Amino acid sequence: METLISSLTRQSVLAITHASDVAAARRAGQKLADSLGYSETRAGQLALIITEAATNILKHAGEGEIHLGPAQSAAGVGIDVLALDKGPGIHDLAYSLTDGVSTAGTAGTGLGALRRLSDEFDVYSERGGGAVFFMRLWRDLPPPDPCGVEVGALWAPMAGEDECGDGWAVSCGRRGATLLAADGLGHGPEAARAAAAAIGALEKRPGSQAGELVHATHEALRITRGAALAAARIDFEHDELRFAGVGNIGGCVIDGARRALVSHNGIVGHNMRKVQEFALPFPPGALCIMHSDGIQTQWGLERYPGLAGRSPALIAAILMRDYIRRRDDALVLVVRRHGVAG
Repeated sequence: METLISSLTRQSVLAITHASDVAAARRAGQKLADSLGYSETRAGQLALIITEAATNILKHAGEGEIHLGPAQSAAGVGIDVLALDKGPGIHDLAYSLTDGVSTAGTAGTGLGALRRLSDEFDVYSERGGGAVFFMRLWRDLPPPDPCGVEVGALWAPMAGEDECGDGWAVSCGRRGATLLAADGLGHGPEAARAAAAAIGALEKRPGSQAGELVHATHEALRITRGAALAAARIDFEHDELRFAGVGNIGGCVIDGARRALVSHNGIVGHNMRKVQEFALPFPPGALCIMHSDGIQTQWGLERYPGLAGRSPALIAAILMRDYIRRRDDALVLVVRRHGVAG
């Protein structure tokens, strides 16, 4: 049986510009922890993580964002916290992550507490290039066994809209994983409806091959305004990814080199003319990145030394932070196969 995670799970994006925003973020974390059945002790750990991350943004960058939501994992119940800023970056990351160190001169426990309190932790920072922190706290200990892929995704509506017309989903099972990225035509509620219909098609066929899923989604989207769509199936046994896309969802596989994933013209649900699957090697450690046209196409991980080996959540966050166009809905989906190649 395959487990589905998707953009239908609500994520909170909390602007951090003032000391009062720290308390607001902490309250949002407490509300989410209560809704997911966290113990008082685990909820308290989450509160400390959010407080330290948000305080760090204010002290060192002046402003930034906290992204908060259920864990983007099919392995179990957890909460993900992402802290993003465009500040000066961290001069000596190893020293700053020493538990108890606070370079801002505060009485807090410092950035080392983020690593100590989190079940999963990662950070990326460059001097002059800001910082992104990723923390995950599972509800139950010991942490659950991972599924075959790691997922990181960010999505955002166009300015002035409450609903995002871009959506994503990943289903994961013992034999493989299926990835879906959809960009509903236009923006607003009707675009969001189209993206949700695409996710529903995957939910009904979680183990589908890429081309099969695109055809099924085409039928499901006939009653909507349609969407650009990309689908991929990762075969764990054969170390292979098969991709099919229609419309302008950007995609690539990164495994040392970067290889583009090719889509055909058309609108899924309306004038879809051709569906073609392409197969690429996809060994453990390989990355698949998909994004909507709300993200600039001129991005490259080579700009960020070492980033390709970090958490998919960090990769998605940095691409969204640095390449979002802001005049349309935006989506970045990053998926890595567990393990290390060869």
